[in-house]
Amino acid sequence: MAFSSTSLEELTFDTTGDEVFGLPAGSTADRPASPSNGNMRYNTDENTVEAYINGEWVQLSSTGYPPPFLGNRGVFAGGRTVNILDFVAIDTAGNCTDFGDLGSNCFDGGSLSDGSRGVFALGNDGSFLNTIEYITFATTGNSLDFGDLTAGRSGLAGVSNGSRGAFGGGTTGSDSDVIDYVTINTTGNATDFGDLTVARSSLASCSGGGRGVFAGGFSNVMDYITIDTTSNAVDFGDISSTNAFFCGASDGDRGVFMGGFQSPSTRLNVIEYITIDTTGNATDFGDLTAGRSGVAGCANDTRAICGGGFTSSDVNIIDFVTIQTTGNATDFGDLTVARRDFTATSGD
Repeated sequence: MAFSSTSLEELTFDTTGDEVFGLPAGSTADRPASPSNGNMRYNTDENTVEAYINGEWVQLSSTGYPPPFLGNRGVFAGGRTVNILDFVAIDTAGNCTDFGDLGSNCFDGGSLSDGSRGVFALGNDGSFLNTIEYITFATTGNSLDFGDLTAGRSGLAGVSNGSRGAFGGGTTGSDSDVIDYVTINTTGNATDFGDLTVARSSLASCSGGGRGVFAGGFSNVMDYITIDTTSNAVDFGDISSTNAFFCGASDGDRGVFMGGFQSPSTRLNVIEYITIDTTGNATDFGDLTAGRSGVAGCANDTRAICGGGFTSSDVNIIDFVTIQTTGNATDFGDLTVARRDFTATSGD
């Protein structure tokens, strides 16, 4: 293998026969049938280096750490009766600034990112939408058409490995176990990925190490997928109690879940965390500044933010936590408009 250093950023780009970066190259379908732990190859479907680690293929970012789906610009999208996009710099506390507009007033959508492009499944505008739209983080403006989901639904959640994004769950009037996926830097319709372990909606999600985790949805279930390999979800563990209308975020290593709703009428201030590469139950992290449901969250490589939601009315609150340090959330600033049941993602 022809490496110029141990950093993926500094790999010598060299194509020789069926090699890229001096590594074996091929499609996902071309993976060896019986790989050894630590084997590396270049996946030509996903345009990433991947390694076989503890029984699964894990994609490695060509830009190193942080993972490619993170960024310092956090964008909040939609909400009941609004088509607003607004944004903050996650590393600097402050109020949101207008970014542009979605194509329609929509709520209960899902989102994901490859670090440069944010992708939104719009959710519901009075009917269940199959619409997917996208933005380029570096350029403020209105979202553009991306394609369609395999089925229109709301209350879904998105995960990403930096090149492929997957939307899981949701409702079409009854809860769905559908997972479908897109290649983020190429517009087009979504393709079937597999199924969640339990059909559910109004769930939260986070991503890291090539793994996407879906949590809650009027349940305490957590399940996960390996994003670059189409298949059904596998049990991960449990969150502490049934939860819905909450949000997730991660730094690529640790995922946090914030806020939410517990039937019949409790708005939660709970923050919990998981280590994404290690299955198991969620652990207490701390509390939000106020209990609320219908929140949206995203992260950079250090901080997670949680915006908006509903207490006895819609709020414009944004809180933040330092992901690797447990503790209560701190006030960050305000959204441009108080709202709930929306989504958020981050990039640069």
